[in-house]
Amino acid sequence: MDGYAQRRSKVSCKRSQMKSSVNAMHPTFTIIIGMLCVPFTDAYIYLTIPLRLRLPGYGIDCIPERKESVLEAECFRRGCIWNNSAVGTVPACTFPSNTGFLVEKVVGDVTFLRKNRGGARNPYGQDLQLSFTPKRFGAALNVRITDRENTRFKTVDYVEFAYQKPKSSERLIIKQRKSGFFYFTVVRKSTGAVIWDTSIGGLLFADQYIQIATKLPTSKIYGFGENIHQTLKHDFTNYTTWGMFARDEFPNSREKDGKNLYGVHGFYLGLEKDNKAHGVLILNSNAQEVTTMPGPALVFRTIGGMLDLYFFPGPTPEEVIQQYLALIGKPALPAYYALGFQLSRYGYENLDHLKSVVEEVRNADIPLDVIYADIEYMDRYNDFSVGEQWNGLDEYIKAVKKDGIRTFLIFDCGIRADDDAFARALQRGAAFIEWERVDQVPRHIQDMYPKAKNTKIMLAVVWPDGHTAFPDFYDKEGTTAAWWKEEFIKFHQESLQFDGIWIDMNEPAAFGTNEERPWYFDYADHPNITSLRCPLTGNDSHYDSPPFKTFNVYAYGDNAHLSTKTLCMLAMTARGKARFYDTKSLYGLAETVATFDALHMSTGKRGAVISRSTFPSSGRYGGHWLGDNSATWEDLRTSVIGVQEFNMFGIPYVGSDICGFLGDSNEELCLRWHQLGAFHPFARNHNDRASRAQHPTVWPIVAAATRKALQFRYYYLPYLYSLHFEASLYGNTVVRPVFFEFPEDEHTHNLSYQFLWGSSIMFIPVVYQGAYVVDAYIPNAVWYSIRQSDYGNVIDSGMRTFYAPLHDMLPVLVRGGSIILRQEQSVTTFAARQNTFDLLIALDEKQQASGRFYWDEGEDIVTSFEQHSYFHWIANFSVIATHAIVKIVCVRGSAVGVNVPSLDKIDILGYKYLAIPSYVILNGKRLLVDTITDDNGLLILMPEIRIASRSITIMWSVSDTKEQKESDDSLNSPFEGRKFNENESNANGDSKNNDEKQPYIEIKPVTLQSSSIAIQANLINIVAWLVVWIAHATLFFDFNISLCS
Repeated sequence: MDGYAQRRSKVSCKRSQMKSSVNAMHPTFTIIIGMLCVPFTDAYIYLTIPLRLRLPGYGIDCIPERKESVLEAECFRRGCIWNNSAVGTVPACTFPSNTGFLVEKVVGDVTFLRKNRGGARNPYGQDLQLSFTPKRFGAALNVRITDRENTRFKTVDYVEFAYQKPKSSERLIIKQRKSGFFYFTVVRKSTGAVIWDTSIGGLLFADQYIQIATKLPTSKIYGFGENIHQTLKHDFTNYTTWGMFARDEFPNSREKDGKNLYGVHGFYLGLEKDNKAHGVLILNSNAQEVTTMPGPALVFRTIGGMLDLYFFPGPTPEEVIQQYLALIGKPALPAYYALGFQLSRYGYENLDHLKSVVEEVRNADIPLDVIYADIEYMDRYNDFSVGEQWNGLDEYIKAVKKDGIRTFLIFDCGIRADDDAFARALQRGAAFIEWERVDQVPRHIQDMYPKAKNTKIMLAVVWPDGHTAFPDFYDKEGTTAAWWKEEFIKFHQESLQFDGIWIDMNEPAAFGTNEERPWYFDYADHPNITSLRCPLTGNDSHYDSPPFKTFNVYAYGDNAHLSTKTLCMLAMTARGKARFYDTKSLYGLAETVATFDALHMSTGKRGAVISRSTFPSSGRYGGHWLGDNSATWEDLRTSVIGVQEFNMFGIPYVGSDICGFLGDSNEELCLRWHQLGAFHPFARNHNDRASRAQHPTVWPIVAAATRKALQFRYYYLPYLYSLHFEASLYGNTVVRPVFFEFPEDEHTHNLSYQFLWGSSIMFIPVVYQGAYVVDAYIPNAVWYSIRQSDYGNVIDSGMRTFYAPLHDMLPVLVRGGSIILRQEQSVTTFAARQNTFDLLIALDEKQQASGRFYWDEGEDIVTSFEQHSYFHWIANFSVIATHAIVKIVCVRGSAVGVNVPSLDKIDILGYKYLAIPSYVILNGKRLLVDTITDDNGLLILMPEIRIASRSITIMWSVSDTKEQKESDDSLNSPFEGRKFNENESNANGDSKNNDEKQPYIEIKPVTLQSSSIAIQANLINIVAWLVVWIAHATLFFDFNISLCS
C-alpha cells in the first residue's frame, strides 16, 4: 500500500471511530431528554407506532393460502377474527387465541388431547385426536405430537441419525397444562427464559394440515432453509413466509420471495436477551413452511407426518451446533485435496476444450487441485457412459493425476428406461419409484420401453433423450444401493478413474411435469418427449392437489403444483411402504448415503461427494454447493450467508459457484467473487454453457487476484483442514458467524457479510460493486492483519474502514490468542504437503496463545476416528518469569505411513520483548536460530524440527518489554531511541548492513519528556475534551428536543 493509500485508510478509520463514538453517546442523551418529555410524548409515540404493532395478541393467519383478496365472509365461515384495519403483511383474518386442543387425560408421560370445539375449526380437514409425548435426550428435549394411534409417517424411520446424547452445562425443562386448554412451554432452568411458548393458540392437526405457533423470547433468530436470505438474522418486523420442500429452483437474491430451494432444514438458532443461545429442530419431510412475525413469534405449517421437535440448550452458539450434530451426525471429513481450488463448467464442448482451459489456468500459476466434467462427457447424457467427443478422457484423468490434479464427475439420479444400466438394475432386483396401481400407468409412455413395459415404474423426463426412471434409494432391503455401488465400481474399473462424485438433480428434478409443451421441446439435443402428467383432479388427486398446498406452491402462481418440476406425489417409494408425498425431500439424502459408499468402494479413497439436495444429516456423507446462482452482486452477497447457514446445518463443506452460474459475469464481479470464494470451504468456479467463459484467466486482473487469494488459502490450508477435522470429531462449525465467538457483543448479532474460520481468522469481503474500501465491525479482542500489504498491523476494535483495492487481498485478521499451523503454498495440495510447516502465533493482551491442529494421510477412508491414523497436536505460548515458551504437545501420534513435514519457522505477532534470541532451547538442547524483529512481531527461523510423534518445548530468554524500554529512554533523551535490530552487529561486534524490507511499518509520535509539559498537555486535552462534550450535548439537545414539539 503506498503512502497516500495508507493515509487515506487511517483517515477513514479515524472518521469511523469518531462516528462510532458519537453514536455511542446518543442513548444517554436520548434517555435524559426523553425523561423530561414523558408527559408530552405518550400520545405522540402512540400515534407514530405502525398500526401492525398495536394489534392485540398474535395474529396467526387463518387463510394462509395465497389469495389476491381475502373475503370477510370466508373468514367468519372458518370461525376466525376479521380485522378491517390490517395493512401491509398483517393478515386480515386471524385465528382466535382459543384455537387448539383440550387436555383429555394424562397417562404417565403421555398427554392425550382432543379438539377444542369452542375455537376455530381446521380449514383444511378434520382435526385428529392427539398424543403429546415429551422426552429427554441427553441435554436436549424431544417433543412429539402425533395421532393417538401413532400411525403417522415418521421421518426418523427414513434417516440414519447418530443419536449421540448431547451434553451441556445448561438444562431445559418442559412445562405443560395438565387440564383445560392445552399448551406447553420450554424453559431454560438457570434463567427462567421461555424459549418456546405455545400459549398463543393456533395448534391444528388434520391429516393434511398441521400447524403450531409459538411466541419467541427473541427476534435474533438464524437458520431455516434452504432459502435465499438477504440477511443472516431473520426479520420479525413483518409477516414473512418461507417455503421448505426440496425443489429444482435456482436462487434469486434480488427479491425476498421466500421460495423453497434444493434442500430442507427446519433448524434455527436463537439468541436470548442475556445472549445465551438455544437451538430448535422441527423434523418433518413433507411440504412445509414457516412464518416469522412481529411479537416475535413464528408459525410452522406442514401437510403430513407429525410434529417432531428437538430443543438444544447451548448455552453458546457453537455448543448448540455441537448438540444438534450429536443428534443428526457429525460431518464427513473431505480429502485434503478437496479443499483446493476447483474448476468446472457446463459448456466444455469436448475434451480438448477442457484441456485448453486447464492448461491456461496452470500456466498462470493459479493453484488448482480438482477439475470437473459436467454432463457433456456422457453419451447422450446417460449415467455411466462416455461420449465419442470425450474419447481419451480416461488417459487425461490419469495424466493430470500424476501432476497432483484430481477429477470429479457428475452423475444424475435419472436412468434412461432403455439403458444398459437400467437393465442391470432390474436384473439385480433394484427398486425404482413407482405408480401406486397398474391402472395409473400411462401406457403410451410405458409401452415405448420393453424393459419397463410390464412394470409400474414412474417414467419422467430429465437430461437423457428418452424417459428416465428414478432409483428407489429408500429401499430398506439394500438391493438398490448395492446395484448403485456396483455401477460406480464397474464404471471406475472399465471407463473413468474419477476421484470424487458430484450428484445433481436429486430433489429429484423432472422436466416439464404437467406441462403440455415443456421448455425442452425446441432443444436440438432433446427431442420432443411427452412429459409426466400427475392426477391433479379426480379420485387420485388426494396427494397431488391437497386442500392446502403450502407456500411451496402458492409462491409460484396459479399453475403451480407440488409435482411441478418433479414426480407425482402419489408415487410409491421404499418398495411400496412409503409415499413420495412424504419422502420427496429425503431423496437427495438417500442418494448421498448410497453414493458416499459407492465412492469409497470404487476408488478405495476418501474423495468427496457434493450433493445439490440436502436434509438434516446430509453432512455425514457429503458437501453441498449453493446451486445454480446468477452472476449478480446480490447472489455474491447471499452466498456469504448461505455458507454460514449450512455450517449451522451440519454441512461445513459448502460453497457457491464462483462468479455465478447463470448469466454473463464481468471482470469486477468475478474478481471479488474469487477473493471471497477462495475462503469458502468448497471453492469452485463453475458456470452455464449459455454464459460466456469466466475461468480466472479470462481477465488478467482476475487471474492476478485469484492467484493471490488462492496462495493465501493454500498457505493456511493446514488450519482449514484442522477445522474440518474438529467438525468431524466434535461437530464444530468451520465457517462461523462472528456472533458465535462474540455473543455478548450485540453489534455482532447483525453482521451478515463478515465471517470466521473457526475462532481465529476473520474475513471481510467486498460485496458491493465499485467499492474500494470496506466497512467492518471488529469485536473487542486483539486483532492483527495478516494480508501481505499490512501484515502484522494491530487492528483496533469497533467500526473500521479497510482499504480493499482490486489488486490486493480482501482484509483478513487473526485473533490474538491463536496459534495457526501454516505450510508454504504450491500450485497443488500434493506439492504443498511436501513443504515445511510454520507456526503463526498471534498473542493476546496477556502475551499468550494456543491452538490445535491435525494431520493425516489426506486421502485414506475414515471409518472411525478411533481407528483412523492421524496426528493431533496442542500448542501453547506463554511467558513464565524470564522465558518465552512454545510448547507443542503431541496428543495423538500413532499414525502409520503418514508423512509429517518438519517445522522451521515461528512467526509471533504482538511480541513485546526486547531480547532477541540468537538461540533457543529445544527440549533442553541449545539450537542456533536466525531472527527478524520489528515493531509488531518476531520471526524465528530454525533448522527443521521434527514434530511427528513427539512433544517439543522451545524456549528463550526475554527482558523488558518495548514499552518499558521506551519509558526508560524517555528519561534520558528528548528524542525517541533508534529501533533495536538484531542485525546491527554480530557476535564479534561487527556492523551489519540490513537492506531487507521490514514487513511492518509503524510511525511513532515523539514522546513528551518533561513532566510539566506532560501535565500541561493533559490539562489541554481535558479542556478540549470538555469543549467537544458540551458541543455534542448541545447538538443532541437540539436533536432530541424535537420529541417534545
